[in-house]
Amino acid sequence: MSKWQLAGKVVIACNCDWGCPCNFNARPSRGKCEGGWIWAIDKGHVDDVSVDTLAIALYADWPGAIHEGGGRAVAYLDDRADDRQRAALLALLRGEVGGPWGIFINTYKLAPPEPAKFELDFADYNTKIHIGNAVELELQAMSNPVTHAEVHPEFVLPEGLVVKGGKLAASRVFRLRSDVSYDHSGQYAAFAPFSYSSP
Repeated sequence: MSKWQLAGKVVIACNCDWGCPCNFNARPSRGKCEGGWIWAIDKGHVDDVSVDTLAIALYADWPGAIHEGGGRAVAYLDDRADDRQRAALLALLRGEVGGPWGIFINTYKLAPPEPAKFELDFADYNTKIHIGNAVELELQAMSNPVTHAEVHPEFVLPEGLVVKGGKLAASRVFRLRSDVSYDHSGQYAAFAPFSYSSP
């Protein structure tokens, strides 16, 4: 069993309404889930392989709630990774070492993960991300429907699988162009720190 530890930033986006009821053990806003995650690893290793400063991403299309399975997924890994780092990132994405990926892998059929250029501009509610030609994601603050003032809610998930807490946002732009494709601009987004490790 691999010994591993990762910490960094995760950015989330999907087709749900702001806040995403899936975070709170409720069904997706529109009956199905289309979305995913970008993990930017600040510091981490898988066994003796450092994956500091690298990134991975995974996006899926589930016909219902995530736990009901039957989804299709695509994944991307940082094209700066050398051969050993690429193998370590692949092991994560394929759920081979555990973590959230070890649970999610049971809910979708994963296409072979692809190397891609990650352009990550982290700026809280103004974060902008491009992954090759496949992923375009820009965040914005949620707004009050009456006054149109920005609002900045946060969430705490003590039992959270991907994150234990973070900041809720909206997507200004969220497009995926791949074997799995969709455009859910203007829907749910969030950003948070993450920290995972092997048992």
